[in-house]
Amino acid sequence: MTLIYGHRGAKGEAPENTLNSFRQCLSHGVMRCELDLHLSADNQLMVIHDPSLKRTTGKRGKVVEHPAADLVKIDARNGGPGWVQPCPIPRLEELFEKCPFEHWQLEVKSASRTRAATTVLAIRELAQQYGLLDKVTITSSSREVLGAAQELVPDVQRGLVAEYAWLDPLKVAQNYGCQMLALNWTLCTPERLLKAQGQGLHVSVWTVNEPALMRRLADFGVDSLITDFPGLARTTLGQG
Repeated sequence: MTLIYGHRGAKGEAPENTLNSFRQCLSHGVMRCELDLHLSADNQLMVIHDPSLKRTTGKRGKVVEHPAADLVKIDARNGGPGWVQPCPIPRLEELFEKCPFEHWQLEVKSASRTRAATTVLAIRELAQQYGLLDKVTITSSSREVLGAAQELVPDVQRGLVAEYAWLDPLKVAQNYGCQMLALNWTLCTPERLLKAQGQGLHVSVWTVNEPALMRRLADFGVDSLITDFPGLARTTLGQG
């Protein structure tokens, strides 16, 4: 059975990467999610996709310029599906506390060596605190991040996010001892899928929003789909 991950919660139905979005995902019985992390000025793990606040909050400046206590007061419903109540930027800790997901793909964007190290250590510490070490995978397209994870937190699973085929994603995943390959759906050929699975990788394909494409990829045998519409994916794949 192809597993379903809610992309930034349920990005197509609620403001992305907010508590409401993750609750929306869970309301469909989809117990796996993907989200994005950036560090605040005081090194807290904040759940937001862009390094800048502009797109989702309309505010100027970067996530890293503000302490967590200020970021959690900023409404992040800008440009998303309509939502009545404010949707503040959450700390990862708040989601760990309130959302009983069975598995989390925690995507860390590219970072300097120091920030990559700080981020992966913070993830491990928080996951351990909440008893989730076996339920998280740190995913990234950044070699700095994957290298830091491999070196500093080897007991946390790693996943390569591959968007382009200019480097052989299977070789890169192997170099960093990854257990997961998060593959842009355009790169997911049956040959590459079989080869990756033969290498022991869980292949998670993103971002899959069209029912016909969901069915085609499930027929190929992908391990999981990442979608903005987790409810639609469940219905389409006959799981709900």
